[in-house]
Amino acid sequence: MNLKLLALTVTACVSSFMAQAQDSQLPAWHDPEVVQINREPMSASFDTDGLKLSLSGVWKFNWNETADSRPMDFFEVGYEDSSWGTIPVPGMWELNGYGDPVYKNVGYAWHGHYTNNPPIPASEHNYVGQYRRTFVLGDDWDGKDIFLHIGSATSNVHVWVNGVEVGYSEDSKLEARFNITEYVKPGENLIALEIFRWCDGTYLEDQDFWRLSGLAREVYVFSREKDRIEDVRITANSAGEASLYAEVSENVTSVEFKIFDPFDKEVASGVVKAGMRIRSERGLPAVMTALQVPSVKAWSAETPWLYTLQVTAYKKKTATETTSIKFGFRDVKIENGQLLVNGKPVLIKGANRHELNPYKGYVVSKADMIQDILLMKQLNINAVRTCHYPNDPLWYSLCDEYGLYVVDEANVESHGMGYREKSLAHRKDYTLAHLERARRMVQRDFNHPSIIVWSLGNEAGHGENFLKSYEMVKQMDPSRPVQYERAEGGEGTDIACPMYFNYEQCEKYVSRDPSTIKPFIQCEYAHAMGNSLGGLKEYWDLIRKYPSYQGGFIWDFVDQALWWPADAEKYGTDHIFAFGGDFNDYDPSDNSFCCNGIIAADRTYHPHAYEVAYQYRSILTSASAEEAQNGKVNVYNENFFIDLSRYNMSWTVEVEGANVLSGVLRMPAVAPGQTQEMDLGFNMADLMDVCKVDDLSGLNIYLTVRYTLNRADGLLPAGYEVAHDQICIQDPALDVFENTTGLPSYEAQEGKHVFSGEMEFAGTTGVRVAPWKAEFDSSKGALVSYMLGGKELIESQLQPCFARAITENDHGAGQQKRQRHWREATFDVVSFNVAATDSCYRVEVEFAPIKDFAKVLMSYNIYADGVIEAVEDFKDAGNLENGKLMTRIGMEFAMPGEYSTFEFFGLGPHENYSDRYSSSLVGHYVQRVEDQYHYGYVRPQESGTKSQLRWMKVLDDNGAGFEITSDVKFSASALPFRWSEMDVDQLGNKQAHSLELKALAHENQRSLGKTWVNFDLVQLGLGCINSWGEWPRQEYWVYPKEYTFRFVLRPVNN
Repeated sequence: MNLKLLALTVTACVSSFMAQAQDSQLPAWHDPEVVQINREPMSASFDTDGLKLSLSGVWKFNWNETADSRPMDFFEVGYEDSSWGTIPVPGMWELNGYGDPVYKNVGYAWHGHYTNNPPIPASEHNYVGQYRRTFVLGDDWDGKDIFLHIGSATSNVHVWVNGVEVGYSEDSKLEARFNITEYVKPGENLIALEIFRWCDGTYLEDQDFWRLSGLAREVYVFSREKDRIEDVRITANSAGEASLYAEVSENVTSVEFKIFDPFDKEVASGVVKAGMRIRSERGLPAVMTALQVPSVKAWSAETPWLYTLQVTAYKKKTATETTSIKFGFRDVKIENGQLLVNGKPVLIKGANRHELNPYKGYVVSKADMIQDILLMKQLNINAVRTCHYPNDPLWYSLCDEYGLYVVDEANVESHGMGYREKSLAHRKDYTLAHLERARRMVQRDFNHPSIIVWSLGNEAGHGENFLKSYEMVKQMDPSRPVQYERAEGGEGTDIACPMYFNYEQCEKYVSRDPSTIKPFIQCEYAHAMGNSLGGLKEYWDLIRKYPSYQGGFIWDFVDQALWWPADAEKYGTDHIFAFGGDFNDYDPSDNSFCCNGIIAADRTYHPHAYEVAYQYRSILTSASAEEAQNGKVNVYNENFFIDLSRYNMSWTVEVEGANVLSGVLRMPAVAPGQTQEMDLGFNMADLMDVCKVDDLSGLNIYLTVRYTLNRADGLLPAGYEVAHDQICIQDPALDVFENTTGLPSYEAQEGKHVFSGEMEFAGTTGVRVAPWKAEFDSSKGALVSYMLGGKELIESQLQPCFARAITENDHGAGQQKRQRHWREATFDVVSFNVAATDSCYRVEVEFAPIKDFAKVLMSYNIYADGVIEAVEDFKDAGNLENGKLMTRIGMEFAMPGEYSTFEFFGLGPHENYSDRYSSSLVGHYVQRVEDQYHYGYVRPQESGTKSQLRWMKVLDDNGAGFEITSDVKFSASALPFRWSEMDVDQLGNKQAHSLELKALAHENQRSLGKTWVNFDLVQLGLGCINSWGEWPRQEYWVYPKEYTFRFVLRPVNN
């Protein structure tokens, strides 16, 4: 690293702008060329043993509707503030009773009320918050330099101490530090702050998130020695070479460097004299040296080895100040179209993460951060993009410690100005702001090994300001790549990092000659909004196929929803998770578009989180059916730096859903990137023996393998499962339906057609008999009642169903409009006939056509034992090919709420769909109906489906109810609501919340509710390319064509 060049370049980039800023006639908060006044230069994050006084707590607070209405002398020592309110610091105004939260994706918070006019923000509703508090400095602060640290102020901050103006700062996501030594005195001191909701810098902060105001991070006063360390930069590679740079104050004569290994053993040291030869950007003495560490343990996300650099400043022979900085030895470079970490083309199994707490907004604690890292580790996420701004410095230290790759992103997004000629990327008056935001990020975060890529910003067009930023950052730090999405893989980015490329676009790029392309890592992909992530597997099939396709960052990690109280008596819940538009009708909103998380705002899993964990796993198991039935599997280690000796493999063989064989093996040291055959110690003879059969044909047999830690690994405890796979040994053909019980009794009167008889079932004391009675209504063409043992099983009639509750992806693609004729289909009877056959009674129904697209025919064979064999025929009415995409071909009916056990054999345990089931396991599951709907989806939508079912049952607590089978595997759900009751279009309320469905579910007294059963021949996939127009992959469409769905409805008792 050429640090002389670095200092000269950065100085040249900034000094000319500073000179212009001093001549500005605009107020600072309207002048984009004034980004700070009297703010301390940024340095790398490090702590010393100086004094620290936290100013967190309750401050006096005055909230003003406009800048013109604010008191101008509030900062004076004698100002009377007894009538003011209070606010916590850190704390966001809108979550403490001052204004409403606003969520926008694209466009500023004044959208619709003010025309963009940079650098001038809207004046109406540009609230101003004024803060006051006192603090006391004791005698121990005497003789030291004293600084004020403001971790994050949105959108700007103006500072006074003891009635005297100190300075000003913009950039709401990087700290501002002010030297207040000359402004403070021993004893009590007054600090006053003023923050505008919007300033000229707001035009660069149009991120897709909640627009909140206030102080989001810690505020404190700290001391430093007069003769001190001003900055430290470390560049350390995997060969053990550490290039060290330190900037010191004028009277420091030498600097000592010591490196300690992860076990606190000193492994290298050196002393460098300070003097006039090298000067920093600020004109202060700078020192450089290089130390070599033998047998270094390189840092990676898999092996987060951290060393400690101890830096001591000396004035002659007296140590004046010492700091210790954790760092890692690692390389990042690009070769042959691949991003390499320590020479390895790592896979980026990433997620985008906003800093957001559902209760406190931007205020995120250390415990919150550790919780998020733990969840990422549990989900096999190894990389995070700090969308779309630098995070709290503590976040990077934790990523260093626990092992996450980081793309660190500058706080630059002017999306609301568009990408073309109005983009601020072209405006010279915003050049300084672009440069400063990138420069200060790099200066602060330079020493974190977890940061492997710098990002210049997000969705802000492309132009000269970004090209200058790119050149500046490359000169500041040649050791890391720099990316910017809007560069579209061209000039100004080292990585092709598009967002939301579909599968064809991805493959088109990565199938080219690697020597001619840049590494391909989507900065955003797989939009996880609502019930989503269908098709994630197909992305990862491509990533694992093409060397230059190295992964991406799912949008995004956690729903940006805010906890908000609700009327428990009305809704059955004491809270909802609020999204855009929930607070008033005035502010602009993009509604639930803030909720795109792999996990929910309360940090519980969404069902698609399991799909992420599975596709992101780093241990992959494969075998043919023949290999698996003889206990042989192939295990591939997809890690790049660790072997598999830290894991145990546990395995089970399930026959008809029951575990019949199992075992545990300690994994051998399978090297990174290698495959090894494992012998589980059983064969087909063992299977036949345990099943007590001579022939395994006709049995469902599956081998499931799981990998767990045999020792704790960072935040993950011993025993935690990191990967699993299931291998099908045998999947027999479905049974052919036969029934020889004969004809039931039959009566018909005034359109009511009643069939009855008795069914036999195995009771606890032998074979028992229960009476049954089924009633069809000829005016409805449907089964409207089924009595078993005197109890009603049908609450709402059995009828065809071609609609599902729209998902967020459906809604974004306009499916609710495109499919309206299917969603609003009525089933008007054209003909209804009953006839006796040799073996059963047959009911045949024809319904009126659905427009000119389709006609539906139903036939039911009713047998003496109460079994109903049915066929749903979906036929062309003349124009079916133009009938547009469908969401399902199936049936629906409701049972009384006490039928609340959902039992099935198929994919589970979590919900799964035709394009999102790779993480699911075939098995026999018994679940509760009240647990089927995922209330974590902030808006009501399709939920609870289980797919590839061989059979399903819906039962009461005594084991009575219905069993449903088919001649093909099918999908089904059993929910406390009908699809239309969890469909925002049918509800006519885009602000509906899933938690508001709680009352309808009657969870504590299910007999007051219903159990809605849907079972489908096919159902549309979910998709994930994006949530604003893309459909699922074509192989998961339900095309408008003819279908025949055969199923059997069978009463069961116990």
